[in-house]
Amino acid sequence: MAIILDADVIIRGEKGTFDLKSWVASRLDDQFEVAAVTVAELWHGVERAAGVHKTRRLQYLQTILVSLPIIPYTEQTAYEHARIWAELESSGKTIGYYDLIVAATALERGSEVATFNQRHFAQVKGLAVIEPR
Repeated sequence: MAIILDADVIIRGEKGTFDLKSWVASRLDDQFEVAAVTVAELWHGVERAAGVHKTRRLQYLQTILVSLPIIPYTEQTAYEHARIWAELESSGKTIGYYDLIVAATALERGSEVATFNQRHFAQVKGLAVIEPR
């Protein structure tokens, strides 16, 4: 199964509050991916950092980007994004803009989303969400 990693999973791996490497290694039958919008979120973190912290964050991000496929935002992703956005909005619900795009990317590909923010993603009908452990 393909699993798209949400930014919070990658960030907790960087901070050492979650052992991302071991969790990925424990799921040999799964393929891990990153949505392009998540790459933007992570680069934003690099750009905001300073000094040694910026250097470490950059090295971590480069390691992630070399090891995981980056899934682009396509025309089909745009359709899924708009559909989910409209569906949530019409039901009086909302989630973060980037979460909408991650969810759309996963639905387009038939992938799961790994996140520690299940509350947001669980609102997206048909999306398979897992919390890493």
